[in-house]
Amino acid sequence: MTLIETLARWCAEPPAFSPHAQQLAREAITDTLACLVAGRDDFSTRAVAQAWSADARSVAVDALVNATAAHAIDFDDNFAPGMSHASAVLVPALLAVALAEKCSGSALIKAYLIGLQAQAFIGDAVGYGHYTAGWHGTSTVGCIGSAAGVAALLGHDTAAIARSLSIAVSLASGVKGQFGTPLKPFHAGMAARNAVDAATLASTGISGRLDIIECPMGFAELYDGMLQVPTLPESSDPHVIESIGVMPKKHPCCGSTHRILDAIADLQQQQQFQLDDIEQIHCQVGIANWRNLAYTQPEDEMQARFSMPYCVAVMLQQGALSVADFTAEAVKHQAQNPLLLRVKMDAWTPEQEAEQRDLPHILTLTLKEGREIIHSRYQAKGTQAEPFSEAERRSKFLDCCGELADRERLFSRLSALEQETTLHFLREMMA
Repeated sequence: MTLIETLARWCAEPPAFSPHAQQLAREAITDTLACLVAGRDDFSTRAVAQAWSADARSVAVDALVNATAAHAIDFDDNFAPGMSHASAVLVPALLAVALAEKCSGSALIKAYLIGLQAQAFIGDAVGYGHYTAGWHGTSTVGCIGSAAGVAALLGHDTAAIARSLSIAVSLASGVKGQFGTPLKPFHAGMAARNAVDAATLASTGISGRLDIIECPMGFAELYDGMLQVPTLPESSDPHVIESIGVMPKKHPCCGSTHRILDAIADLQQQQQFQLDDIEQIHCQVGIANWRNLAYTQPEDEMQARFSMPYCVAVMLQQGALSVADFTAEAVKHQAQNPLLLRVKMDAWTPEQEAEQRDLPHILTLTLKEGREIIHSRYQAKGTQAEPFSEAERRSKFLDCCGELADRERLFSRLSALEQETTLHFLREMMA
């Protein structure tokens, strides 16, 4: 069988998902909806909504606008196997369909787990070279994997899911050169819309090649992939959300900054330095992370989210980053901050990364007295090794949903999402 046929067969009849997998999916959905609310008034969300305001709001356009909002402030989760912000694409696409089809909370959770595993499968098939070459996995891998989840939610059989996947390959796009601009959130919106369109179009019977991932001039070859044949979990195997997991964000900025920011938090908690003692800050990061962070002197809030100097300076001053630190006023206020000029960033070399895939991010603080404090992190807060507590999840939700008067009630209902027979109560969270 082709890769698409293999994946489609699994998506049509997946093994039973464990209670733990369903709990983790519920938490990821809740986190994504909070990020969606926080991003509803972002310029990118408003621009996308305005551009399609003359059209009747279809399911696909609902997915487009809400996925843009979910990714707008870059507070949504990361998913390493898909090289993607998996949930920002998957949740809005599924929710738009689920509301239209009057699906239950348990059906949404199942479709989420199918779509997430599909993203992992596609990501593993093409390999990390796809991302480092400059493709935005959120809008390439995310589009294809989410199409599988949408197709499964619509009740498509194996053949129709396979058609959805083939169509989605032709819709996958998005380049990382747009990072730091309002088009990056639009990539998530575009991917969610395309996932819905692919599954909708597949219902007509139209199809493309089922070997389009591995064939000559196919997805892997054209999108800088190193073709591999992934495995899918069987009944006794853990789902990818259990074995690897999605990583919710502690900080509302590009994930490439997070290990350095968490290293600062570690040192602050240990009280190893005072802000006035610092002469220089050096950050050693991965090549892809270095390329993602293109702005040393950000001019607006979107650039600030992709600026290591900005994020580090605010973290050192305040001990935390919040949504309020990424506004036009906040960026203007920080423009003359001398700390920004003291932050330097270098990447590991290609030879070093080829020798060891999982290199740490290293923070070096040089103090005015000449002493150096060095601290490294292999992972950021939010991974399976260092998961959020229930209190941290709740705190982030309430912070993001500050404009909603009934945010406590929403968090409570989302905490038992699988018991909800209808999802209508979530409409107030949508853009």
